[in-house]
Parts: sequence; C-alpha cells; structure tokens
Amino acid sequence: MKLRIKENSLRLRISRSEVASLLQRDRLEETIHFAPQANAKFTYALEQTASMSTLSIQYTHSNVTVLIPADRVNTWCVSDQVGIAESLSIGGFGVLDVLIEKDFACLDRNDEENEDTFPNPNSGNAC
Repeated sequence: MKLRIKENSLRLRISRSEVASLLQRDRLEETIHFAPQANAKFTYALEQTASMSTLSIQYTHSNVTVLIPADRVNTWCVSDQVGIAESLSIGGFGVLDVLIEKDFACLDRNDEENEDTFPNPNSGNAC
C-alpha cells in the first residue's frame, strides 16, 4: 500500500494482492520507521467496517486509519471502479481530501516494477 500526503490530501494506492487481502482480512497496515528508537515510527492503515455508513479517519499519535464502509469496499474491490474519493470536513482547517485507488501499472516502467499492479487502462495508447 502506497501513501501520498500533500497539503490536506491523503491518497492510498492499493495493489491487486492487497485488494484481495482487504477483502479477506478487513485491514491493511503499513509502518515506516524513521530512526532506531521504537517510537520513531508512523503507521497508516485502511480498514473496512460494517458499523459505519460513511468514510472516516481515525488519528492517534503516529497512527492514521482510513475507515471505509464494508459495502463500499466490496463494490470497489470486485468492480472496474478505480477509486473511492471523499472530502471530509476538518472544521476550521477546511477539508481533507481522501482518495483510495487501485494501483495501475506505470506505462514507463518495466514488468518487474509493475508487478502486482492492475492493468493500466491506457496501455497501448500513444502519448
């Protein structure tokens, strides 16, 4: 699972095997360590839940979890739908744009670098 953060936007790109895992286990999680200390880390997760009807974010110290209603995850995972997008109000700070999308193969990369990605719908098109 790839994470991109820019200003008030959060983007998660999910590989084919991760989509399958999300359907089976309900949660994907990654941790990045910044230093040798045990607490010098940041964890991000994507979790489906049947108890919610809208996408939301949970944040605690050094952890962010994107929670998605299970019915939306199931529809997204088994269809040609590219992504799930929401703009969440964060009060006086404006909105947080959240995008969860299938990770497509890059057109300018080799097969090894594109392993476990979804076929790019633009492959075969000239630039």
